[in-house]
Amino acid sequence: MEVRAITYGGIIVSLRTPDRNGRLGDIVLGLDSLEAYLRGTPYFGAIIGRYGNRIARGRFTLDGRTYRLATNNGPNHLHGGARGFDKVVWAAEPLETASGVGVAFAYTSPDGEENYPGTLRVRVTYTLTDRDELVVDYHGTTDKATPVNLTQHSYFNLAGGGTRDILDHVLTIDADSFTPVDSTLIPTGVVAPVAGTPFDFRTRTAIGARIGRDDPQLKNGLGYDHNFVLNRSGAALVHAARVVESGSGRTLDVYTTEPGLQFYSGNFLDGSITGKAGYVYRHRYGFCLETQHFPDSPNQPLFPSTILRPGQEYRSRTVFAFAVERGPS
Repeated sequence: MEVRAITYGGIIVSLRTPDRNGRLGDIVLGLDSLEAYLRGTPYFGAIIGRYGNRIARGRFTLDGRTYRLATNNGPNHLHGGARGFDKVVWAAEPLETASGVGVAFAYTSPDGEENYPGTLRVRVTYTLTDRDELVVDYHGTTDKATPVNLTQHSYFNLAGGGTRDILDHVLTIDADSFTPVDSTLIPTGVVAPVAGTPFDFRTRTAIGARIGRDDPQLKNGLGYDHNFVLNRSGAALVHAARVVESGSGRTLDVYTTEPGLQFYSGNFLDGSITGKAGYVYRHRYGFCLETQHFPDSPNQPLFPSTILRPGQEYRSRTVFAFAVERGPS
């Protein structure tokens, strides 16, 4: 395996894994140059913060004070605002541990950046292990109470190269429930069972099997763009999802300490982006599995809290484990 990342946005620009015949292929979408990333992307491969996902109407109230954020996604705030962590330059140092090698990224977000309170010091490490895992560790501290919800935003296509859609990838998500959204993709506050809906991925199901159904939630998301409430007890690392691509045999298992998983089926990819090696990224040519707290948590008192306070440490771990199935899936 090989992982490449850059300091701009902490972006994973390529991730090469073998297929069942040992041929390496790049399984993440991305661009060929820094200049292309600077022109803007749909968050390909980036570290997302301070707050991954959406905050309704770009506002929240904390300790009696209302904070107003950029509304950069219709009426809502998305992925940290106009200049989130995906658009800053991180300090980087190589690292080597008993389990593998990688890079440690660090960034200090000053008090008031994107109108978030508090100076937030963040460290994110990518470690490539000898077990063919990419381990992402997040750490943060603050001097004022602030919402924090960091995630990694790689678009995967296990067929390699971004040459076709991901609808025949077979997905399993370890979640009995999800958080339905309104027409602007803000959670309604309800935690709903997946049973009997197109959101039931508790058993192996092709991504495209039900994506075209006449379902209000699929219409709101233009496909899948929803937070799944992972089955867990306690804060330990748990299995969240598994993806299998039968043509190559590649598999991806995701483990996380987070309570939620945003599954996004590349609904807004439309052929307007030419990616690596000249490939055009068309509708649903990549999918994201963003481990996270729930969208709009600062405005949803029944959701797990995302507020980090002075003296506390933000810690989170996600493991992307890669392998191959030797026979037909």
